[in-house]
Amino acid sequence: MTFSKRITELFGIDLPIIQAPMAGAATAELAAAVSNAGGMGSLGVAMMTSAQLRENVAKLRAQTNKAFNLNYFVHDEPALDGFDAAPMRQALAKHYETFGLGAVPAPASPAPAFNDEALALLLELSPKVASFHFGLPNEDAIRAIKARGIIVLGCATTTSEARALEHGGADAIVAQGHEAGGHRGTFLDHVDLGTVGTMALVPQVMDAVRVPVIAAGGIGDARGIAAAFMLGADAVQLGTAYLMCPETQMHPLHRKALGELSDHGTVVTKLFSGRPARAIRNRFTEELHALEEKAAPFPAQRALAAPLIAASGKANRAEFMQLWSGQAAALAKPEPAAEKTTRLLREAAALFGRN
Repeated sequence: MTFSKRITELFGIDLPIIQAPMAGAATAELAAAVSNAGGMGSLGVAMMTSAQLRENVAKLRAQTNKAFNLNYFVHDEPALDGFDAAPMRQALAKHYETFGLGAVPAPASPAPAFNDEALALLLELSPKVASFHFGLPNEDAIRAIKARGIIVLGCATTTSEARALEHGGADAIVAQGHEAGGHRGTFLDHVDLGTVGTMALVPQVMDAVRVPVIAAGGIGDARGIAAAFMLGADAVQLGTAYLMCPETQMHPLHRKALGELSDHGTVVTKLFSGRPARAIRNRFTEELHALEEKAAPFPAQRALAAPLIAASGKANRAEFMQLWSGQAAALAKPEPAAEKTTRLLREAAALFGRN
């Protein structure tokens, strides 16, 4: 059996493997290493300022001339009028006091949604691929992006979302199973509904759309890659597997927690940002679990959680840190990203009886 070439030909890459964007953890060094190895590296840029984005893309281009992906969040600006932040602020107050942080701040958006300014900079930087989480930009933006020759990649957690992305102009779709770490890409109906597992989601998305499909979620080794291709996927996207690489930007406690994680050690929570995201269970997720529905609208919850997350990390206490992880962390090996990329595809090919 040979791997599909639909993604490699579309993206202009050699290997059908994409490194997930992982905002905050993925670095220019990581993305360049994956791209240079023949896959496609990615940067999560939604929370970067324009200056930070320019700087990171310059670093990336200084290290590779291969294709790479910039990933953006597409969400509604949070509606905070009438939102009652009192329950969450009261619950956080004792933990703020423990770390000497003062009063719990009010919810506020840390960065704007994808807007005209972000679009203009994207067109200027002109990566090979622009990927979007929580849906797609408006029709005018998609037309401008495609007119610039940039490939549009969307993320779906259900078949209805996959169809919506294809209709909206996506050139390829990431089918994100519920096992994936970090934020769920759900954007239709209620945010809690995108809970289909990778094994069930990928073949149904393949049947639902004509554009290439990239499998993501719980793919941690060559067996998972081979399984994704058996399901019909044109490529795979790995996030947590790359978190263990030395090129990532991570707190040592996060790396340690990943290395010790069991298959049931994660939880999908809104407590860090206001939208469902999979993270390693800790004191933060367990003690505040009852307040999941009291979280501020995405991404305004970040203003409430971020000071405590930062203080916990600074104090080398993982109990209040934001520890993103998928369910297959135990399968990930700590090795350089380029070696991981080529090894995984080589071993997956061997599972198909190829040399």
